[in-house]
Amino acid sequence: MDTPTFDAPSVIATKRDGGALSDAQIDWIIDGYTHGRVAEEQMSALLMAIYLRGMTPAEIARWTAAMVGSGQRFDFTDLRRDGKPLALVDKHSTGGVGDKITIPLLPVVMACGGAVPQASGRGLGHTGGTLDKLEAIRGFSAELSKNQIRQQLCEQGAAIFAAGELAPADRKIYALRDVTATVGSLPLIASSVMSKKLAEGARALVLDVKVGRGAFLKTEPESRELAQTMVDLGNANGVPTRALLTDMNRPLGYAVGNAIEVAESLDVLAGGGPADVVALTLELATEMLAAAGIDGVDPADTLRDGSAMDRFRALIAAQGGDLSVALPVGAASETVTADRAGVLGDLDAMGVAMAAWRLGAG
Repeated sequence: MDTPTFDAPSVIATKRDGGALSDAQIDWIIDGYTHGRVAEEQMSALLMAIYLRGMTPAEIARWTAAMVGSGQRFDFTDLRRDGKPLALVDKHSTGGVGDKITIPLLPVVMACGGAVPQASGRGLGHTGGTLDKLEAIRGFSAELSKNQIRQQLCEQGAAIFAAGELAPADRKIYALRDVTATVGSLPLIASSVMSKKLAEGARALVLDVKVGRGAFLKTEPESRELAQTMVDLGNANGVPTRALLTDMNRPLGYAVGNAIEVAESLDVLAGGGPADVVALTLELATEMLAAAGIDGVDPADTLRDGSAMDRFRALIAAQGGDLSVALPVGAASETVTADRAGVLGDLDAMGVAMAAWRLGAG
């Protein structure tokens, strides 16, 4: 059967006018944009139409599948450690302010026996990306080959890598959303997250869906709908998925930026750090271990006994990072001192995020 041929203006018009895109239209537009046959301005127009008009669950599922199908899909089910299959599990956050949780979380899960194939991204909109933060460490590289990822999963228990050839359609669309004010679209968030996560080779997934002023979706009903959409996508594709809704009205911890968030994460791994960062790290670790079928371990023990810190140092070293080199600091600093005693009643996460972004932390 011949592949249907469309043109970009007619696909855009379908969504602009409130219609549902057919499977064939979605397959065509994703393939065309991935391979340069659909222009940037055309995909920009379609993304805005999706932002304004939304998508049906069937459209979201097909859009996600088309992005997964645009590249390779990893399979690590043959990997073994001590003769046993790896407990492959991952976590993803929808993006927050000061959200450095991935950095202490992975080594905690590693120290408890989990294996984490973590396809990480860069900053999007007002939120920082895990790769941007970790690249503040001298020498750290997330450009790993598939063989390197496989080796690290067996030897270290984790690999943090750029998506590369996983869902290349999403990589292009991700960047375009960032400059076209279409980041906060539920269908585009869900399909972006899940296309990478379905392709990366994890056997179970935990989602940290943010709610509040510093989140992409501000209200609980919106965030709950996003969480359910992603859980459904994961489960339908054979990856057991669970989600937590967590507060993002205030920044997480005290540090917002790149290097300073790494420094705060090191404090957590050393047994200290802000209480909210520690609490969320342990809560997500508990969910990941349960999803991976690992029981009888307390993730908090890994912070107390230093085993999570040991795993983090080994992981960073395996990816070329040198933690003995001081983390970079900004060229200028300013201390704002209160003129009287008091208690900080509120701190707007979005205001902090925009300040950090304007200072170059995006």
